Amino acid sequence: MTHIEGSVALVTGGSRGIGRALVAALYERGARKVYATARDPRTVTHPDAVPLALEVSDPASVAAAAERAGDVTILVNNAGQALVADFLTSPVEDVRREFETNFYGPLNVTRAFVPAIEANGGGHILNVHSVLSWIGVRGSYSASKAALWSQTNSLRLGLKPRGIHVTGLHVAYVDTDMTADIDAPKSTPESVAAQALDGIETNAYEVLADDLTRQVKAGLSADLSVLYPELAA
Repeated sequence: MTHIEGSVALVTGGSRGIGRALVAALYERGARKVYATARDPRTVTHPDAVPLALEVSDPASVAAAAERAGDVTILVNNAGQALVADFLTSPVEDVRREFETNFYGPLNVTRAFVPAIEANGGGHILNVHSVLSWIGVRGSYSASKAALWSQTNSLRLGLKPRGIHVTGLHVAYVDTDMTADIDAPKSTPESVAAQALDGIETNAYEVLADDLTRQVKAGLSADLSVLYPELAA
């Protein structure tokens, strides 16, 4: 069990969407301190949160944040980018930028904070994935989230002996700015945050936050034409 009450947490991308909901939920469950990071810390609105500047793709920024927040016991890698670059037509640099934020960003942050979490007696890391970790329909975004899923699975094995548990959060559409133009059923950020923290407290390996995500995960063992009906046409 991971105890949120009395913990010190850091949430990347903590100024809006799922990140903002996670910051609020952590305080509701008794966290002692929550660092909420953003490129511009002035956008952090929670009255009790500790705003912290962080660009996850910049090693110097990550190092500065780790030095500032050396008391962390729970790390939430939530910050992400959705360029959705097309593999055949978009500039390759756009693909690289998406991976820099969605794959290397969490890796940079995790590597920087693991020594502190371990020194503080162990703790927990939550990586925010996507249902698109398992289905490649949005170009570089899906690929970067699939790579993050693999990273999480590897880190889980490496960090367990060091007293650090790792949970992966998978979710489909959430009612945030990122999905404002999408007409589809959406989870609320608050519901996703609550399920994510339940997963942390029970040391769950994965949290599947909605029916669509559970459906896609269940179909991974089926023939590819089940996940990609256009292949059967």
